[in-house]
Amino acid sequence: MTEFIRKRAANAKNDILSGITVALALVPEAVAFAFVAGVDPLVGLYAAFMIGLITSIFGGRPGMISGATGALAVVMVSLVAEGNAMGEPSEQLGLYYLFATVILMGIIQMLAGVFKLGKFVRLIPHPVMMGFVNGLAIVIFLSQLAMFKDVNGDWFSGTQLWTMLGLVGLTMAIMFGLPKLTKKLPEALIAILVVSGIVIFGNLDVATVGSFIRDGGGTGLEGGLPQFQTDIFSKVPFNFQTLKFIFPYALILAAIGLIESLMTLNLVDELTETRGNANRECMAQGGANIVTGLFGGMGGCAMIGQSLINIKSGGRTRLSGIVAAVLLLIFILFASGLIEQVPIAALVGVMFMVVIGTFAWSSFRILNKIPLSDVIVLVAVSSLTVIFDLAIAVIAGVIISALVFSWENAKRIRARKRIKDDGTKIYEIWGPLFFGSIIAFNEKFDVKNDPDKVEIDFVESRVSDHSAIEAIFNLVEKYEAAGKQIRLKHLSEDCKVLLYKSSPKFREVIEEGIDDPRYHLAENPEAFTKGLSEYKF
Repeated sequence: MTEFIRKRAANAKNDILSGITVALALVPEAVAFAFVAGVDPLVGLYAAFMIGLITSIFGGRPGMISGATGALAVVMVSLVAEGNAMGEPSEQLGLYYLFATVILMGIIQMLAGVFKLGKFVRLIPHPVMMGFVNGLAIVIFLSQLAMFKDVNGDWFSGTQLWTMLGLVGLTMAIMFGLPKLTKKLPEALIAILVVSGIVIFGNLDVATVGSFIRDGGGTGLEGGLPQFQTDIFSKVPFNFQTLKFIFPYALILAAIGLIESLMTLNLVDELTETRGNANRECMAQGGANIVTGLFGGMGGCAMIGQSLINIKSGGRTRLSGIVAAVLLLIFILFASGLIEQVPIAALVGVMFMVVIGTFAWSSFRILNKIPLSDVIVLVAVSSLTVIFDLAIAVIAGVIISALVFSWENAKRIRARKRIKDDGTKIYEIWGPLFFGSIIAFNEKFDVKNDPDKVEIDFVESRVSDHSAIEAIFNLVEKYEAAGKQIRLKHLSEDCKVLLYKSSPKFREVIEEGIDDPRYHLAENPEAFTKGLSEYKF
């Protein structure tokens, strides 16, 4: 019991320190994404707090961090702009349309959890996962390059550039070297504190969180508790026109949010060698977005960068996410002045180390060892993640993988032919019969020159879809039109059901009551296991 308590206490310390680090890294991210979406920084910070807290408590993946993300912000910017155009410039209706859309987005995500759609993340192939990780690492890296520009969009130069590079390099050096000396201290947090101390006590003129907010048009981090947005119900007309406007945005945002969240969940599963609950995460993400929309947040989903910071800083339980979210609120309420003094360079250095740790460098080693189709998928997903967004990249990757899979399986259809003593010709079909293999399947038969009796044996095949049923139906009609007798053998029970539903004709040509000679189910599992153990492999 003492050992158990000691381990839990040690992990709690890691979770708390990791949560502090994540909270510091969340501030500029949430602010930046709020600017991208065209809303006030506090809208992004409130979203990071509420979504982070709710998903940490109720989500399906302990240790995963959620908040306002860039993948959603780039979609929201046009929503806010169109919403603002619907009313007077002083009304800023776009913000309230955004809140309504986030609420609808949450409802869609909760429905995905109710109908257990989270399990479909298992259909995402490994090359797509690897491409997603690489693409997201590149996106994170490119997003940090914007921190090397001034308010006019010009790149830093001279002393300003070298100071920024020096502080970023120092942050990365501390994060790289500290774990080699001791693993008891969170390297990211120590690096941020050391670099912040150098900037503050050295009175260095560098960009800080506060200057970043002011340059973007904000007034600062200071704010109150999130307020229930009663104006949503008075300023947004709840009618079909509004639904027609916000539903496409809500659907896209829900899809992007769930895909990014579930893929981040898979990645954290691999890093921690544990397993999260995808459907529970869908429910938590949906509920969090509903609450966020009602209380003035911009919505969000899982954040791969902050999740990796958390995991690599020792955060493993729900406590780390709760600490990060609560600290974020404390920053807003009481410590905005201190947080605004944190140099951007320290946070950029942390994110650069996240990029290095996120990118799957092993993908370069395996490029010449995996099938060409997998290489194409990996590169395509990485590129599309950078060019468009995560949802398009993942969907495209899954489609490419599915087409390649179908093409490869279409080539596996085989027909072994032999003649019985009574002159009946046997076609033994091997491989899956589906839409992709129909042409190859039809090419196996010679209706004109075959004898009067033909048997098609599906003992090593499976009828998979409607195209396969149509192919068999057409083949039967061809043989009967030629005045020849045809029989179908060894179809599985579910295949028979499909064929019987399609046409009564199949009851005349399918042989019933024939046991499959190739395999049987063991009635006594223990006897089967005992018998199997007698074989030497």
